[in-house]
Amino acid sequence: MNQAIPTRTLGRTGQQVSILCLGGWHIRSIKDDAEAIRIMHAALDGGMTFFDNAWDYHDGGSEEIMGRALSVGGKRRRCFLMTKNCGRDPRTIRQHIEDSLRRLKTDVIDLMQFHEINYDNDPEWIVERGGLGVVLEAQKAGKVRYIGFTGHKDPRILSDMLNRFDWDTVQLPTNLLDWHYRSFLKGVVPQANARNIGVIGMKSLGGGKDGMGRFISGKVCTPQEAIRFALSQPIASLVTGIDSMAVLQQNLAIGQNFSPMSAEEQQALLERVREVAGDGRHELFKSTQLHDGPYHRAQHAMTEEQVRAL
Repeated sequence: MNQAIPTRTLGRTGQQVSILCLGGWHIRSIKDDAEAIRIMHAALDGGMTFFDNAWDYHDGGSEEIMGRALSVGGKRRRCFLMTKNCGRDPRTIRQHIEDSLRRLKTDVIDLMQFHEINYDNDPEWIVERGGLGVVLEAQKAGKVRYIGFTGHKDPRILSDMLNRFDWDTVQLPTNLLDWHYRSFLKGVVPQANARNIGVIGMKSLGGGKDGMGRFISGKVCTPQEAIRFALSQPIASLVTGIDSMAVLQQNLAIGQNFSPMSAEEQQALLERVREVAGDGRHELFKSTQLHDGPYHRAQHAMTEEQVRAL
């Protein structure tokens, strides 16, 4: 057994979660199912006991492979399991809950989050059209323990969502470029922490379809700098994309040996990236629809042709 990854309290839930969380999208990008399962088991053994997923990742394939990995040897009991609901109306939300429970091979989801609150009318659709009520019913029935939401587009939209319900969690971009461009760290994280809402970070490497991330491929920073900076912010945990055993071992080492950056270290990094951070060129999940899931684009009548034309 390796050295454990530190844990932090996930807001008002009181749950202790590992400061690094295994991302659900990337784990399904691994073509060999046996290897993907081996990586998830190694993550648990290394102390990464918080797992992320979403109903729409790889058309349900991410939940299915994770369900297989957690259904053996009592591993589900060792994992705080999060997934995300992509519905915007009560009927669809109810179906997504049942789909996720079946795919993940579990009777209860520890944290259910509303996925991609990226459009101005998403908060209204979810809360005022009755979708939130369906998840509250599922919580009362014991199918869901805690409720939150995610978003990566605009801090203003997440602030609107925060004001509509007493959420348990919020998941949002947490990275060293964020400070200079449409900042979630400045605009949303203080609000969430003031209300004891657990903050879950993501996109510490700038997003992208591989484990490297745009910041790394663009030579903005190293993975160690990016992840250590993100973990030095007032968040409970950071979702990291893992698509190989090598990336897992890299991230486990960062988590197991984590020490917070000093204020001086953080400021030096922020100054170093200022010139390339202010226009969003490396945070395309904020400045374009390229990182919005196809399911959510369709909800808002955003065609693939429109996205390619942006």
